Amino acid sequence: MFRRSHLVGLVGAGIDASLSPALHEAEAAAQGLDYEYRLLDIDGHELGALLAQAREAGYSGVNVTHPCKQDVVAFLDDLSPEAAALDAVNTVVFEADGRAVGHNTDASGFLEAFRRGLPDAALDKVVVLGAGGAGSAVAHAALRLGARELVIVDTDSTRAAALANRLGARTGALDQLDDADGLIHATPTGMAAHPGLPLDEERLRPELWVAEVVYRPLETELLRTARELGCRTLDGGGMAVMQAAGAFERFTGVAPDRERMVRHFARLVEMALR
Repeated sequence: MFRRSHLVGLVGAGIDASLSPALHEAEAAAQGLDYEYRLLDIDGHELGALLAQAREAGYSGVNVTHPCKQDVVAFLDDLSPEAAALDAVNTVVFEADGRAVGHNTDASGFLEAFRRGLPDAALDKVVVLGAGGAGSAVAHAALRLGARELVIVDTDSTRAAALANRLGARTGALDQLDDADGLIHATPTGMAAHPGLPLDEERLRPELWVAEVVYRPLETELLRTARELGCRTLDGGGMAVMQAAGAFERFTGVAPDRERMVRHFARLVEMALR
């Protein structure tokens, strides 16, 4: 049944600077929806209890971000096929029958952003740095984009091996970048709360393309360094918008105007820099 009024939220840590509320609410207003997007920081809260409170409060659903994308699976009643394949959730919909169903719009969001931003990038060998929820999503997307060889790198070797086994990929170290076409960075390093480079600058070379999932700040230290060295780069803004569009549609049943959301995101970033 179509609903015009929606209460949604974002569950995660260190989310005060998120652009999701403004991005979602602007699109909802353009669609004529009554829509409120709240931030639900897990600091001092238990994840399962926070989800239960949101469901009882009448939320249509919640987005899920770092560090909860994999942990949240244990508290859900069902998963979409894509979320099950990824073993990670970034969107939870509270169905009319009371079930909490997990979805993942990160993989499709990254795929669409990559096709827009690096449409002719070589994909013979791709290294994914990070095997958490975001890493799982972008690794799946890389295969859908046509990556012939995929290498998963993570400080947690068990987590890296589990993801590689699910994908038919392999694990490795950052020396795999020496003959790779591209790097997809999917760890929290570079976020406002986790500044810095996720790897030694010497690992980067001009022939390498570099794609980022972090979008606050939009230009991370990794992207800035890579660009200065002559690498083609893709910031995390496109993925942020496209995954948000997918989540918006699952919350509301209304197809968003993706181009309008891209334009609004650009304005939000510009305002944040002032």
